[in-house]
Amino acid sequence: MTQKWEVQKKAASASKRSTQEIPLKGELRMPKEEEVRLEESVEDILVDDDPLVKSDSSDKRQSTRRGEAATKAEDDPAESKPSGAVSVKARPQKKSRKVNVEECRFIGHPFTEKEAGSRWPKRYQVNNNQEAVTNSGGEGILQARRHYGKAEVDGIVYNLNDHAFVQAGEGEENYICRIVEMFEATSGSLHFTARWFYRASDTVIKHLSNLIDGKRVFLSDVHDDNPLECLVQKLSIFRVPLNVDLEAKSKMIPVCDYYYDTHYLLPHSTFKQLPADDVKDGNESSSTISTDEGVMAESSVEANSRETGRKHHKDEIRLLDMYSGCGAMSTGLCLGANLGGFKLVTKWAVDLNEHACNSLKLNHPETEVRNEAAEDFLSLLKEWEKLCVTVGLIDRTNEYQQYGGLFDAEDCQSDDDDEEGDGDKGEVFEVERILAICYGNFGKSKESGLHFKVRWKGYGPDEDTWEPIDGLGNCGKSINEFIKQGYESKLLPLPGDVDVVCGGPPCQGISGFNRFRDKNNPLGDEKNKQLIVFMDIVEYLKPRFVLMENVVDLLKFAEGYLGRYAVARLVHMNYQTRLGMMAAGAYGLPQFRMRVFVWGAQPNEKLPQYPLPTHNVIARGVIPVEFETHTVAYEGSSSDQLKDKLILADAISDLPAVGTYEQRDEMPYKKEPKTEFQRYIRLTKEALMGSSVGPKPLNQLLYDHRSLELNADDYERVCQIPKRKGANFRDLPGVRVRPDNKVEWDPNIPRVYLKSGKPLVPDYAMSFIGGTSSKPFARLWWDETVATVVTRAEPHNQAILHPKQDRVLSIRENARLQGFPDYYKLTGPVKERYIQVGNAVAVPVARALGYALSQAFQCTSGDDPLMKLPSFFTEKLESPSSTSSDDNAP
Repeated sequence: MTQKWEVQKKAASASKRSTQEIPLKGELRMPKEEEVRLEESVEDILVDDDPLVKSDSSDKRQSTRRGEAATKAEDDPAESKPSGAVSVKARPQKKSRKVNVEECRFIGHPFTEKEAGSRWPKRYQVNNNQEAVTNSGGEGILQARRHYGKAEVDGIVYNLNDHAFVQAGEGEENYICRIVEMFEATSGSLHFTARWFYRASDTVIKHLSNLIDGKRVFLSDVHDDNPLECLVQKLSIFRVPLNVDLEAKSKMIPVCDYYYDTHYLLPHSTFKQLPADDVKDGNESSSTISTDEGVMAESSVEANSRETGRKHHKDEIRLLDMYSGCGAMSTGLCLGANLGGFKLVTKWAVDLNEHACNSLKLNHPETEVRNEAAEDFLSLLKEWEKLCVTVGLIDRTNEYQQYGGLFDAEDCQSDDDDEEGDGDKGEVFEVERILAICYGNFGKSKESGLHFKVRWKGYGPDEDTWEPIDGLGNCGKSINEFIKQGYESKLLPLPGDVDVVCGGPPCQGISGFNRFRDKNNPLGDEKNKQLIVFMDIVEYLKPRFVLMENVVDLLKFAEGYLGRYAVARLVHMNYQTRLGMMAAGAYGLPQFRMRVFVWGAQPNEKLPQYPLPTHNVIARGVIPVEFETHTVAYEGSSSDQLKDKLILADAISDLPAVGTYEQRDEMPYKKEPKTEFQRYIRLTKEALMGSSVGPKPLNQLLYDHRSLELNADDYERVCQIPKRKGANFRDLPGVRVRPDNKVEWDPNIPRVYLKSGKPLVPDYAMSFIGGTSSKPFARLWWDETVATVVTRAEPHNQAILHPKQDRVLSIRENARLQGFPDYYKLTGPVKERYIQVGNAVAVPVARALGYALSQAFQCTSGDDPLMKLPSFFTEKLESPSSTSSDDNAP
């Protein structure tokens, strides 16, 4: 059944939501402003005509954590929670106590009726003693008799817009708020409205809050009403500008209880720059910033910072693709940015797989592709900066002098003889020029270090060697020239050179295939440490934007430890950030493939949005309950505008028939495209980038349409799998399916054997997943979709057989399921090409994200976490001039 990919909007209007905001599991539950139902906890309060309002000393009062809304919700959870909502901790209650006359009161004159009604109109909707009214959404709004600007609780005077601790439960830290309203209810009870601050531990960061300064809090948009007596202590909280220069920022933090620089919003766990005009809810008080001039100065700093960022336009925007594979993510981002009117260029790419690097270089000759480990790349960048400082390309006095003596000598020779020898010196090698630079260990050396690739005078490329910098002490002139040329050409990025860093750091330690996963210390696993390296690279280069991709296990394993770490690192670096999950099929592919994407943006940039789906999709797999609301999807009936889901026939039915032993890497198409998807995927690179004029030309040659060569036994098995929907090894003779869907041997049929003497039905197929799986040697069918394209092509435990041909899906067919354009040619052995495709980010998803990025670059994106893609993302493309029948069609 096709499931419309829907999810409730996290920021839904009051008419569509219950009284509770449903946050992440374990996060603080904070109802939105004016979306509360109050159970009165202060009764029979005596009120006279004097503006000084006092509490009756005989009252016993009981307060609740951040307002009484949660208590109401817990009494009737069905009323307040949508289906599938996550339970949260009950709000602790403050113990009842005797209240003296002087302990809790408003002081000074109240606001005039006119002013109060103007500032808080929803508090004055009735003229009698009705305690609360409900709005159109059913939310209760506590009605007020009068509003005040000052109160006294336990001898402490609080002004409107002061910051304060609010009483929490026993053993818990007090809550932090800004007092944005003080009023006497129509019943005479005394209340204040709190706008809450989150500690890092209250956000999605949770138990990784040790990465965040303990004095740093995050302003929310969540408000609710509380009994006045819940105020505990006045606080000094300052707003400071958000700044990725951590040292500069630390100097701006005054002596205070807490400081804040970021807005935290529950939808998609968003950390955003505070608006320049969002300094206060009302009149400013000294508890936040000492003077109005201070507020203006601070706002001015941030406004100027944003303006500077908007003027920072260049002819091209430079992207660094980390863990690039064959380049799918950066290719999609560039295609999408180009559609948004922005020239994004993959300037650098780094990957450890040599074949993937060769594929990327083949398709992107303009890119500096580096085949090396990410940690070596980071070390290289740091050494490169030192070299640039040493030769005077970067003006930093008295920094990085360790290479100072390297450029003193003019002679550029290497002596292969012993320096202490008395005889002939032997052959002397002269450096012709320096070709390249890298960081690592070569030969017998156990220590990593800086190396240069040397072309020797009188020798050809075959004799080029990598030499450690310590062995080139008399080659300063050649090294100097190389550094200057590299600096001018941006051979390597320096801090400030990179506009965008994207990447999917491999975290194999969280894979479900890893039986030895360490849930207690995920980052202690070497297989997960690339996440640390990726964030270290971001911290060093300080790009304007960051986009990280990963598998859903990032949020499932160990309570989402690694996902929380990624967000915490970005927040620690003072980046804006948000978290979302996107399904590839929702952007026009016949596979589901859910992945996690984390955006990051410097404070002076617009935080990119997530593009909403364009297609329906068949949902597969399990989404972590805690992060269900982070799925990028339409709300309710809004999904009716989505296009139909794509199926296998839409993607591959135009491709020519080939056998399992096909050896050609190039071949003609033979047939015209028949679906919108096929017409688009066959466009040339120029047409996709918008650089061609006139009708959109199609590729004439088909690349990589060859499949994994099956061994003789597997080929014989595949040939006996029926060519019909749902066929698999269970259709082979000798297999019987029990009523509980488990397979067993049919005692009435003798076991069948292959020509090699091995059984037709292997034992591993019968025992896979306890005999309940139908995936071994299973055929896909034309009207189906796949769950996820993987890196392996063996048919032993997955449905990967072609519907009508006796082979597994080809490299190109898998590439189409991932959205690779047909012009994108892959290199390396067949198995390596399957790995490149299976590891890739789905190109249409990256394309949609690239468009969202272009809008953020141009400051035209909205403030909501989600955006709707323009119509041309799903418009029908211009049809080719001719069509023909397709004998391979379903």
